[in-house]
Amino acid sequence: MDDMISMFIDDELSIDDKIEFVEKVHYDKAFKEESVELLNQERVIRSEVVDHVPPVKLKVSKGFFSSLFAPLLHPVGLVASSAVAGALIMLFFSMPSQVHTAVPYRFVIYRPDVIRAEITGSFTEWKKIPMKRTGSTGYWEITLNLPQGEHRFTYIIEGQERFADPTVATRERDDFGGENSIILVES
Repeated sequence: MDDMISMFIDDELSIDDKIEFVEKVHYDKAFKEESVELLNQERVIRSEVVDHVPPVKLKVSKGFFSSLFAPLLHPVGLVASSAVAGALIMLFFSMPSQVHTAVPYRFVIYRPDVIRAEITGSFTEWKKIPMKRTGSTGYWEITLNLPQGEHRFTYIIEGQERFADPTVATRERDDFGGENSIILVES
């Protein structure tokens, strides 16, 4: 999901961001469709909750099949069969429609003044991974296969100093007073 849509729904956008949102909705059909879908979900979430199921009186003719399915047509049976049907539908729609493959993503920093550089992020479960020095130029790099989606990460120098990627503009404050860079990996 695009963060801008979530921020629009939660009324967290500045006026400039709102202008950008409207322009993007106007020109990007996929973005517009995703926005409308999420707004419809928000409408359902904010709608009133049904407190009780009204009694249902149905006339069922007596026969083999009607006697077999009659319990399902009574209020309790109707609720139970609806719950089972809903669970099956949710299971069907929650199954991935396509397999997302990992995408190679290259991380590079320029730090000629250090002897050890590492990366950590949501894609490593925040475990440190050592980067490799490329020759004697001062560049450090690593290529990781990342799943598609949004990822947060930071670099660690000499095992202690954390810093965000200076080439990535999207950042967020972490719980330790630092910043994480945020990237979106697409195929």
